[in-house]
Amino acid sequence: MTFWLNRNINKLNWRVILNMIGFALIALSGLLMLPVIVALRYREFHLLSPFLITIGVCALCGLFLSRLKVKRNAYFARDGMIAVGLVWICVSFFGCLPFYFSGQIPALVDCFFETVSGFTTTGATILTDIESLSKSLLFWRSFTHWIGGMGVLVFVLAFLPKNNEHTMHIMRAEVPGPTISKLVSRLKTTAMILYALYMALSVIELLFLLAGGMPLFDALCNTFGTAGTGGFAIYGASIGAYGSVYFEVVITVFMFLFGINFNLYFFLILRDFKPILKNEELRWYIGIVALSIAAITINILPLYHTLAESLRYSSFQVVSIITTTGYATADFNLWPTLSKMILFFLMVVGACAGSTGGGLKVTRLMIVLKKIKLNVQKLWHPHKVEAIMVDGKIVDKETVDQVMAFFGAWMILIAAATLVVALDDFDFETTLTAVYTCLGNVGPGLGLCGPTGSFALFSALSKIVLSLCMLLGRLEIYPILIFLFPLLEIDKRKPVLRRRRED
Repeated sequence: MTFWLNRNINKLNWRVILNMIGFALIALSGLLMLPVIVALRYREFHLLSPFLITIGVCALCGLFLSRLKVKRNAYFARDGMIAVGLVWICVSFFGCLPFYFSGQIPALVDCFFETVSGFTTTGATILTDIESLSKSLLFWRSFTHWIGGMGVLVFVLAFLPKNNEHTMHIMRAEVPGPTISKLVSRLKTTAMILYALYMALSVIELLFLLAGGMPLFDALCNTFGTAGTGGFAIYGASIGAYGSVYFEVVITVFMFLFGINFNLYFFLILRDFKPILKNEELRWYIGIVALSIAAITINILPLYHTLAESLRYSSFQVVSIITTTGYATADFNLWPTLSKMILFFLMVVGACAGSTGGGLKVTRLMIVLKKIKLNVQKLWHPHKVEAIMVDGKIVDKETVDQVMAFFGAWMILIAAATLVVALDDFDFETTLTAVYTCLGNVGPGLGLCGPTGSFALFSALSKIVLSLCMLLGRLEIYPILIFLFPLLEIDKRKPVLRRRRED
């Protein structure tokens, strides 16, 4: 078994994988210069050393790894997925060092949890007094959302030269959704287009917030949280701290927009409206949001003075949860059970594939429901031949199998993680939703980890498990699990050969 394990590990193109980690760390060292500028702007000179030390460590490690000579440039799906998994773990660890070196988050586990939550755009926090954090650290905390929203390695592919025809494996592993397609023939150009769209929407939202009178620092942090659908707020009361209908409407609209597949924006620029109008996932997404808002508005109406006020809070919270942003304007822990159950359902569903949102994705929900419908139809008409259709096209069996396997793996992970977190002996609602919200990259759960609570009460073991859940959720399980694959797989080559002889 050990020999077989070593042989499988040696098959991986480790030098290419380490090169990718190196380029990601170089990119991280450059991005860390932005909070340094913020520290200088707000005269937080005592925080310069934590950032500069981290930048130095990232740059040195990155230069060393990126300069390793690669004997063979080709790599395959397993190499790409392992590279993505390791890059996210490494970037999360190095990215948490400013919090740790500054001493403002004393425990390394808490620093790692907070940073993983940022990069995975989850928004779950261990902070009980957010306002006590320095401006530069608040900026870095929110900026991790923006970096992780489109993907760390998508950023590397877009702006760094390390690129070849095999990098599709990287995009496939890092961009959310059951399938991914190139917008243009060259993958590097596709990555650049995605980031250009991402930046453009971010700038537009920033301008709208500034036009409403929001301070520049607040506008930047809230834009980062909205664009990455992350939801790290800079106030304990989240967006509710502003008490502004204008800000809530702007952020609601842009949360909704960032929850849409970015490929559709590319078609919009090309003025090719047919793929947008035919997009079934978009119609489902709009329908789920509309129905959820209507149901919750009616359900919470007795808690508020007018229908308009009820609509205001329900619409913001529905869009915030389905896009897995996690911003809050009200304590939905106090809402009726029906409203909380709808929000819980939205946590699981998530946004569209190809967006910055988390969750299972609407397209997977569509395929699962259509698969169930197809199986029921086959029971009634055993000889009837039908296929699952999405956007007028047949979904191939491999994609359907992958979706069903993903759904099964999701349920198994929730069960396993919940059993571990249950050791902390919190109530059922807190325990279950803490796991759901981390695996779905939502942010706030219910109970003690609700919109007015935090994850500070959980043990170190639970925080590590929940951090792993956030990584698994953001990378959609396989890039992290595939790293453990050599430990779990059983060599079945001999039985396969025997079966072939029997055939």
